[in-house]
Amino acid sequence: MIGWQVHAEPNRVQFPDLDALVHYTTVRRGDVTEHIMTTPTAMEAVRSGKPIPAGTHFVLVDHRDGELYRYFVMQKGEDWGADYDESRRTADWQFQWFWPDKSINMDENTARCQSCHRGQEGSDYLYTAYRIPRFDGTPVE
Repeated sequence: MIGWQVHAEPNRVQFPDLDALVHYTTVRRGDVTEHIMTTPTAMEAVRSGKPIPAGTHFVLVDHRDGELYRYFVMQKGEDWGADYDESRRTADWQFQWFWPDKSINMDENTARCQSCHRGQEGSDYLYTAYRIPRFDGTPVE
């Protein structure tokens, strides 16, 4: 699997305006707390069974021991999947890790992100979209 041994690379993912996103769920794993956010448009698409539109961001805000550790950003763009070999592609989603100062975390392996999310192909490569219909203004846990 030599082709998968890459690290974060500059790609099309842009850090979003967090104030424009909705915190719809929280996942807790020991000392790790992950707040997951997306756009109101994506939430409406999921609720109505429609495809998530290009331009959508999903952001995982990763806290360790109560402190902001990093951001994991998924962004969907028109024909962005063509940037990758078929074996690495996750439809038109691209992934990026950012440090708390919002600079790209070049130590992370984005191919690993794609590999993991490929297992969620049936839910548009998302792990927590199933929680969106249950969101009523308070993040679902």
